Amino acid sequence: MKIYFESYGCTLSKSESALYVNGMMRDGDSIVQRPEDADISVIGTCVVIKHTEEKMLNRIDDLSSKSKVKVLGCLPTVTGNQIASDSIEMITPREMRSFYTGKLDDIEIREPSIFDGIPINQGCTGSCNYCISRIARGKLVSRKPEKIVNQVKIQLDRGIREVRISSLDTAAYGKDLGTGLPSLVNDITSIDQDFMIRIGMMEPKNTGTILDPLMDSMKNPKVFKFLHVPVQSGDDRILELMNREYSARDFLTIRSRFRENFPDSTLSTDIISGYHDEDNESFENTVKLIEKTRPDIINITRFSPRPYTADFSSRTPETNLVKEWTKTYTEMHREILQEKLASIVGKVEPLIITEKGKNNTLVGRDNAYRSVVVTGEQKLYDRVNAEIVDTGSTYLIGKVL
Repeated sequence: MKIYFESYGCTLSKSESALYVNGMMRDGDSIVQRPEDADISVIGTCVVIKHTEEKMLNRIDDLSSKSKVKVLGCLPTVTGNQIASDSIEMITPREMRSFYTGKLDDIEIREPSIFDGIPINQGCTGSCNYCISRIARGKLVSRKPEKIVNQVKIQLDRGIREVRISSLDTAAYGKDLGTGLPSLVNDITSIDQDFMIRIGMMEPKNTGTILDPLMDSMKNPKVFKFLHVPVQSGDDRILELMNREYSARDFLTIRSRFRENFPDSTLSTDIISGYHDEDNESFENTVKLIEKTRPDIINITRFSPRPYTADFSSRTPETNLVKEWTKTYTEMHREILQEKLASIVGKVEPLIITEKGKNNTLVGRDNAYRSVVVTGEQKLYDRVNAEIVDTGSTYLIGKVL
């Protein structure tokens, strides 16, 4: 069987979909690069905002004109019954929950080229008023730690040396099993092989409850010093409207502890611009938070009311105002990132080569998970030292020593 595969959205959606495809492959099956050459297409979907959902629906319609299609990710729960047909099969996140409870564990990685990481838990413990993902994926269910460790070993046996663990909230991992993320990270890093691990997004509420052991587990040299904690707003009134269950001060505490433990590190966060009832005061409070914390990465999304959420009927601020706020956040991010990248020029950074770049270049990751573009004869997952000689818009440029 010839399979065409593509995936969108968060790291969880991509990693879950890629493992599903590896699990469905049999001897003689292959991945093809064009949907018109496939017997079946598999697409991992995202519906976090309305524009993305429309893009997914159009893409599924196009793929189904060429072959049968399996649809994974969040879309099947939200709009699946509307488009399911003889040629379009919906695999809902709730059906995928069997993956986390053992029925699809120990998946052989038949096609490393589409492998995107290891999902460790599905669902979350939050009840945010705007989030459609938690509705699509349900309550928290975590994979057993020994199953995740075994999946990592399978990955390493296929020569993939960058371990990426993902979920809607990695900080929630294990709360349903009586364990936690720091313990899992310790179990993974105890594997006696050469690799690096990147921990996926974690919500502030749950991060705060594991902060001390998390910092300890991240001190292991196999762990990238990278932390993705989405604050969403710097205004406590807006955070309360969102039902985020933490304050801006809680985020400041997480940021401070992270930078104290790992001065040379990457902090990533998310901002929702134009949430309902947001005003200039809440905007200014978010600006102040960005100035105070100076995240290396800021993912900015305009608020998009989603069906089935508490905020679906909420009125949003004036469009021109939201555009101004979004522009300000974007300019702040650009300034912070360029200042940080420029400060690293002239330094020598240890890298692990993680992917092929454009025009015969290679991309490596330093210990803070920053992208460094280099040239040379290195192979994937080689370890090198590189002098940082210049910067790009969002990356460093290095010379291998």
